[in-house]
Amino acid sequence: MIRAVRARRVGCRDGRVTRSPLRNVAPRAVRKADRPMTSDGSCPSAARDDPTDSLLDTWAVALAGPDPDAALRPRLAALTDSLRTLAQGHATPAVARAVGAGLVAAGLDEPGALERTLVLLQRELAGHPRGAELTAAFAAGFAGGVRDLARTADEVPRDVDDSRFGAVFSHAAAGIMIIAMGGEVVEVNRAFCAMFGRGPEAFVGSDVYVFARLDDEPGSVEEVRSMLDGERDRVTLERTYLHRDGSAVRVQASLSLVRGPAGEPRYVICLVEDVTERFRLQSRLRFHADHDPLTGLPTRAVLAERLQAALDEPGGRPVGICAVDLDGFRGVNDTLGHETGDDLLRAVADRLRRDLGAEGHLVARAGGDEFVVLALDVDVVALRALAGRALAAVAQPFDLGGHRVVVTATVGIVPGDARGLADAGALLQAADTTLNRAKRHGRGGVAEFEPRLHRRAVSRFALAARMADALDAGEFALEYQPLVRLADGVTVGVEALVRWDLPTGERIGPDRFVPVAEETGHIVPLGRWVLTQACRQAKAWSAGHDREPLLLSVNLAARQIRDPGIVADIADVLAETGWPAAGLQVELTESDAMDGSTSLSTLRAIADMGVRIAIDDFGTGYSNLAYLRRLPVQTLKLAAPFVSGPDGDAVDVEISGLLIRLAHSLGMTVVAEAIETAEQVDQLRGLGCDVGQGYYFSPPLSADAVTERMTARLHDHPGG
Repeated sequence: MIRAVRARRVGCRDGRVTRSPLRNVAPRAVRKADRPMTSDGSCPSAARDDPTDSLLDTWAVALAGPDPDAALRPRLAALTDSLRTLAQGHATPAVARAVGAGLVAAGLDEPGALERTLVLLQRELAGHPRGAELTAAFAAGFAGGVRDLARTADEVPRDVDDSRFGAVFSHAAAGIMIIAMGGEVVEVNRAFCAMFGRGPEAFVGSDVYVFARLDDEPGSVEEVRSMLDGERDRVTLERTYLHRDGSAVRVQASLSLVRGPAGEPRYVICLVEDVTERFRLQSRLRFHADHDPLTGLPTRAVLAERLQAALDEPGGRPVGICAVDLDGFRGVNDTLGHETGDDLLRAVADRLRRDLGAEGHLVARAGGDEFVVLALDVDVVALRALAGRALAAVAQPFDLGGHRVVVTATVGIVPGDARGLADAGALLQAADTTLNRAKRHGRGGVAEFEPRLHRRAVSRFALAARMADALDAGEFALEYQPLVRLADGVTVGVEALVRWDLPTGERIGPDRFVPVAEETGHIVPLGRWVLTQACRQAKAWSAGHDREPLLLSVNLAARQIRDPGIVADIADVLAETGWPAAGLQVELTESDAMDGSTSLSTLRAIADMGVRIAIDDFGTGYSNLAYLRRLPVQTLKLAAPFVSGPDGDAVDVEISGLLIRLAHSLGMTVVAEAIETAEQVDQLRGLGCDVGQGYYFSPPLSADAVTERMTARLHDHPGG
């Protein structure tokens, strides 16, 4: 057998001996350097490029050595195409059996012919998913051919050890087991015994059903029984057995039914391949695919599979999801380093596994600093208790590399029978939204699933996903609400307001999509588009008119004002559209303007360009008047609650007057929002308010409607 393998090293390339592969033989695929040498040591003529000739040479060398008899090639010629298909792994078991029987019919029925061809096929088909099956079928065909040749068709299987078959059987490199049609193991060869470290007496005479442990896998008994009944020609099994030394042996067994000349079932030949190393590698790869490499916990995907399996059980198994997120984990990474952060994640995983996994619950790592617990056989009360134990487990101090680390956790829980959640994916999504809601409410808390809030969160997510393409698709539009001077009713400006029109016809207001845009960062490109479109429209309105240009007011979100490129963006838009800086006003909410994260230098850079800055919704936050004096602000916009009529709260009226006087003392203009009645206009005018805005004057208008309004009259009158 070793000589047969060595005999393959017969090609030549630059004077070196090489090996000629059978795999992937195709037209011109067998190179000149891979052909066998002639008796004088030279390579054959390059004119013979037919892959069939090359394969014939390779097979002949494998069977007879580097200098095969000239009569051998004609005997193999009829089988060459089939062998090439078999070596490529494309053949059916029937073709493989035919090649085996054909080899015998060609007069190559000695043990070495089977052994050497098996060695070649096993090498060429190594790693092929059907390699063992095709090799077994080839061996079965060869064995059947030998039996037919020996004219022993009427003998019982125990008598298959005639001189030819016995030699093949004994010396084959592959493990072979012969099974009678009644299921009794008749014989095993030396390779088979060596595979398990036991003698033939451990196998011969035993029941194949017992040996193969067919009860371990549903359907296996039926498959083998149908073969022994002559109804099936092949079965492939994979099992793990114990070697005599106690080690595990993983084998792939390919069983092929051998039939007589009339098609009658004769016996079953089982070719056994040791696939232990492959199985170990696959097991390691599977473990790494299913388990987090840092903590060793199952992944979220594994948890989802287990969850779905529990939900699919008859009657529905009571389950629940407990999502756990560490509070302040980023701070640990930033202050103590990522190595300590990894140590913390491992320690948290160990605690959760110890305290919760011991109860039969599955603890998995969802990613980052988030863990998920699949709680089995629990109701809502038990799920709440489980959340409490998770918080307690995390709250205990951790000693990590000389550091004493204390963290808390936030938890979101979802019962498996929650309304509207039909599968594992929906439950895990609900756990995410519930956990996010818990985190918004502060650290160390627990939130329970609420269908209404979950639907809202899912809707927000859908908006975020669509928003990236909505701007390019032209789904956003601008409307403009007039700013009217209260003293004379003249329209002195407009505020640009963005709207989102879905292809379905639904219009989404900024109260829904602006917070989502800020969370996702889409507010920056969206805000730049709004600024560009509004300035371009204002420039178009001013063309051909001698009147004082309108003041264009545009809102800036907190994320925009903190963007490093905001000053350059405003300058670029003004230069691109030709709209003067003095005609532009940017609005920030009071909370954003007073937030310490808003750069004072950024606001001053915007003001230095000549752009006006307004504080929107003034009076609803917690303004620091000393800080307000430092801001380069020209306008205060009173929040709607301070705009009341004669029958309104006297305190609100007094506060409105104080705010107006305060703004004037700081040199600021005051704009009152949400004006809806003439009485409000009179009251605000009496308090000294400068400009009004609201439905009393006009609802938000399209650009064309604003153009018509400006064309119709130079001055607006209240109520018009």
